[in-house]
Amino acid sequence: MSKVILITGGSRGIGRSAAVLAGARGWSVGVNYASNAAAADATVAAVQAAGGKAIAIACDVADEAAIIAMFDATERAFGKIDGVVNNAGIVAPGSMLADMDIARMKRIFDINVLGAYLCAREAARRMSTSRGGRGGSLVNVSSAAARLGGPGEYVDYAGSKGAIDTLTLGLAKELGREGVRVNAIRPGLIETDIHASGGKPDRAQVLGVQTPIGRPGTADEVGESIVWLLSDASSYVTGAIVDVTGGR
Repeated sequence: MSKVILITGGSRGIGRSAAVLAGARGWSVGVNYASNAAAADATVAAVQAAGGKAIAIACDVADEAAIIAMFDATERAFGKIDGVVNNAGIVAPGSMLADMDIARMKRIFDINVLGAYLCAREAARRMSTSRGGRGGSLVNVSSAAARLGGPGEYVDYAGSKGAIDTLTLGLAKELGREGVRVNAIRPGLIETDIHASGGKPDRAQVLGVQTPIGRPGTADEVGESIVWLLSDASSYVTGAIVDVTGGR
């Protein structure tokens, strides 16, 4: 069955990979982006080339009204939503907590926690069967940092992802009888642009060799796990937090 999927932070990295893999299944994808319209347009083209349909939707997930408009735009284009990937997130340059200012922490938590919770809330409103939805799957993108803590680099980011793990566990229980499955993916050292935004573009390569598998992961490897959780192949999986970390 063709599905309608909304992916936040869908223009690059893990979100882009999930979008293109969804397109290869013939699904329709709302590709959310914050500011890089060119990257979003390129992802839309890649989804279409893979065999799916796609639109690009600008939205800062720290803005509640913009989130609602993003969900509306996806439904206008493709119909009722079957799946949401709660992927948008940011990291700041490595720092000890003692040296962090409040502006940095507010931005991290506004996007990574409050934004994710608002997107999850909207997904629950749209997909729950008692509210007129047809059920579906919510996939939250957490991080191995949630259980490692991010010491000396970003305990704020790690804490924000800990909140995503808890959201996943609680919301899965809330929505189980609503036909909505809620799971999380916890990526490890993956080769994406997020490391550069944290001031260490080669971080995945340097640390990846220390994993049991001996290399960093790719965005496609995470995307495959996300698309599996969105698909009917995982129909009895909810409340799960799946590590995609090479054993780290």
